[in-house]
Amino acid sequence: MKHTTLGRNGPTVSALCLGSMTWGSQNTEAEGHAQIERALAAGVNFIDTAEMYPANPGPNDQPGATEAIIGSWLAKSGRREEIVLASKITGEGSQRARAGVAPTPPITPAEIEKALDASLKRLRTDHIDLYQLHWPNRGSYHFRRYWGWTPPAHDPARERQEIADILGALDRAIDAGKIGHVGLSNETAWGLMLFLEVAERHALPRVVSIQNEYSLLCRLFDLDLGEICMAEGVSLLAYSPLATGILSGKYAGDKTPPNTRRALNATLNGRITPQLWPAHDAYLDLAKGSGLDPAAMALAFCLSRPFMGAAIFGATSLDQLDTALSAASLTLTEEQSAAIEAIHRRFPAPI
Repeated sequence: MKHTTLGRNGPTVSALCLGSMTWGSQNTEAEGHAQIERALAAGVNFIDTAEMYPANPGPNDQPGATEAIIGSWLAKSGRREEIVLASKITGEGSQRARAGVAPTPPITPAEIEKALDASLKRLRTDHIDLYQLHWPNRGSYHFRRYWGWTPPAHDPARERQEIADILGALDRAIDAGKIGHVGLSNETAWGLMLFLEVAERHALPRVVSIQNEYSLLCRLFDLDLGEICMAEGVSLLAYSPLATGILSGKYAGDKTPPNTRRALNATLNGRITPQLWPAHDAYLDLAKGSGLDPAAMALAFCLSRPFMGAAIFGATSLDQLDTALSAASLTLTEEQSAAIEAIHRRFPAPI
């Protein structure tokens, strides 16, 4: 398993990160624990969660349940120092409420203190290695909001002050030993640069990572954000690298197997469209013709990108987990990479 340092001075993490957002909804506590142990045995040391998870809740599930499952494993196993643990404060731009708080308030120093302490209690640990801002307060174009998106009017002076206040609160949390490093999520190029500028100007914590969607089917990051990350030393943590399971082929033929994420969310947050299927079929045909599992190929592609810190994958079974883990030892050939780029040129924005 390859490991890399996030950002300029962040934690050293495995190239594959175990995502947890199904634990407490599609997965039980015992299944979540089994996934952690299987992943650690394969060399994964990085687990990502959030106060709002599980992300596809059933009628009796609540935000915060996933952190509690990780916390029970930490308490039972005593293996806290073996993992790099990442979590997130939700933020006003989210479509889902924070754990125990509705409606979700904007991220402020006071809300950071409350949310962080609540996460630490559920996780049953005294520190979170990477604490991320899940959504910008101003919102963003992610999760298919880019279709028809118009850049909003900004008040740069006010927003710089807001960021300075947020980073100041995170700096105090670092000094208190509650968090190790700071990351962003669902951010834009302008937002990332603003965080970097304010941190440098005021000697505040510099973000080491940005967690945005990235996959064969969603490659917005390749352009401006990719350039910023390469130039400024910020690592991408790619969420949905399998496009919520689409790239595994499980929905081939526009079918919805039972007990899948699509059975809970018919459009997979807007990803299921008529434009999807030609691109989907092309990537699956490439994998089949190359003798590769399509999910492993999709993850291996993500790991090949120069700005990649880690690809965050989720699984609802140990078989799915093992398939994802196999991508760590897979290197795409020049011919396979060229074929991927040819498909991308034909279908640049299928979702």
